[in-house]
Amino acid sequence: MSSLATNSSAGPTAHVLRDGLPTPQRYHAMLVIILGIAVAVLDGTIVNLALPGIARELQANASQSIWVINAYQIAILVMLLPLASLGDRIGYRRVYLVGMALFAAASLIACLSHSLGMLIAGRALQGLGAAGIMSVNSALVRLIYPRARIGQGMAINSMVVATASVAGPSVAAAILSVASWPWLFALNLPLGALVLVLGLRALPFNEVKAADRSFSLLDVLLNILMFSLIFIGADRLGVSPEGGQDAAGSGAGGPLAWALLLGGIAIGVFYIRRQLKQPVPLFPVDLLRIPVFALSMGTSIGAFCAQMLSFIALPFLLLETYGRSHFEAGLLITAWPLAIVVVAPIAGRLIGRYPDGLLGGIGLALLAAGLGLLAALPAQPSDLDIAWRMVLCGAGFGLFQSPNNHTIVTTPPAHRSGAASGMLGTARLTGQTIGAVMLAAIFSVWGPHDGKGQVVALALAACCAAVAAVFSTLRTRQPAAHHA
Repeated sequence: MSSLATNSSAGPTAHVLRDGLPTPQRYHAMLVIILGIAVAVLDGTIVNLALPGIARELQANASQSIWVINAYQIAILVMLLPLASLGDRIGYRRVYLVGMALFAAASLIACLSHSLGMLIAGRALQGLGAAGIMSVNSALVRLIYPRARIGQGMAINSMVVATASVAGPSVAAAILSVASWPWLFALNLPLGALVLVLGLRALPFNEVKAADRSFSLLDVLLNILMFSLIFIGADRLGVSPEGGQDAAGSGAGGPLAWALLLGGIAIGVFYIRRQLKQPVPLFPVDLLRIPVFALSMGTSIGAFCAQMLSFIALPFLLLETYGRSHFEAGLLITAWPLAIVVVAPIAGRLIGRYPDGLLGGIGLALLAAGLGLLAALPAQPSDLDIAWRMVLCGAGFGLFQSPNNHTIVTTPPAHRSGAASGMLGTARLTGQTIGAVMLAAIFSVWGPHDGKGQVVALALAACCAAVAAVFSTLRTRQPAAHHA
C-alpha cells in the first residue's frame, strides 16, 4: 500500500511505501541524513578552537567573538519547532533540502567574511539552515525505515550525532594545521552540494493534511523571543564569575541578565497558554500530554545536561588537575564517543525486544555510575583508570540514546512526526544549555584550578543522569502509545 506524495509529478520518489523505502533507495536516503546531520552538528563546535585566531584577525574582543558560536546555537534553538511544524504542513523533504541549501549558502558568507558582523550574520543563517536539517531529520528516518527496523535508523542517527558532537575540535585542529579558519566553512560547500543532489533523488515525501496548513507568525515570534531571551539571560548569568560582577548589571551577570531571563519566562507562559488553545500547536503541548512522550523529553534533557557538564569539566580535570597534555587528554576523552559508536548499533537491535524505558534506564544508570567513578578518581590515576570510566560513560549513553529517540519519534501519530523530531532536537539543546550554565555557576564558586570544581561538576552530572534514569524507567509503567 502506498501513500500519496505532496507532488504527483516529482518523479520516482513521489510514491513511497508506507512501511519504509526499498533497500537501494533506503541506503541512499540514509546517506543524505548522515551527511546532513553530521555537518549541522559538527559546525556547532568546529569553530571553538579557531575563535582566538578569528578574534585577532577581525579585531574583536573575546566577549564579541563568542557570538560567532552563540549566533549559530540560538538560531537553531529558536527555529527548530517552527520549521518542524512547517515540515508537518508542507513536507519534511522540502524543509530539509531548503535548510541544506541555506546552510551551504551561509557557509560561503562565513568563509568570505571580512568583519565580525558579517561572520556572525553568516553563522546565524547557518544556524537557520541547520535548524531546517535537524528539525525534520528524525521524522525522515521514520519514513525511510520499515516500522520493525526504525530502531536501527535511530541508532545510526544517534551514533552520528554523538560522534559529530565531540569531533569538532579534532576536525578543526586537522584543518587549521594546514589551512586558515575560512576553510572551516569552505568545506561545507562541496558537502552541501552532494547532500542536495543525493537528497533530490532519494529523500521520501510524506502525506500532509490540508487542515493543518495554518501557520501563525505570532506563534513563531513568541517562540523565538522565549528561547532567545532565556538562552541569552541564562548565558549571561552563567558566565559571570559571581553570578553578576557588579550591582549595576554591567559585564555578564546582574539585573540585566535576570531581566532577560525573567522576560523570556514571562513570554513563555503567555506563549504556552496560547498554544493550549491551538488545534495543532507550534509548541507541541498536545504531545506533552502523552505521559510516555513527556517522560522521554525529561529523560533527554537530564541526560544531555549530564553530558554537557562532563564534556566541559573533563578537559579541565585532565589538563589542570592530572597534568595530561592536550594530546593525551584528547585521546582519553575519545574513549567516550568510541564506546557510543560500538554500543549504539547494539541498542538499535535491542529496540522492540525490550522496552525502550528499560534500555534507557539501564544505560543512564551506567552513565551515572561512570560519572560518579570519574568524580572519585584517585589523586594519581593511570590512563587505564580514566579510560575504562570513559568507556562506561559512553556505553551507557549509547544504550540510552537510540531507544529514547525511538520513543520520542514513534509515540506521536505520523502526521505529528515533524513536531516530535523538533522536540527531540529542542530537548538536546535545552539540556546542553542548562549543563553549560550549571558548570559556569559551579566554577564561579569552586575554581577549576584546584580540581574541586571539576569534581563537583562530575558529581552533579552523575545526579542528573540518575534522575534521567528514573524518568526513563517510569516509562515502563505507562501503556504503549506507538502509532503507525
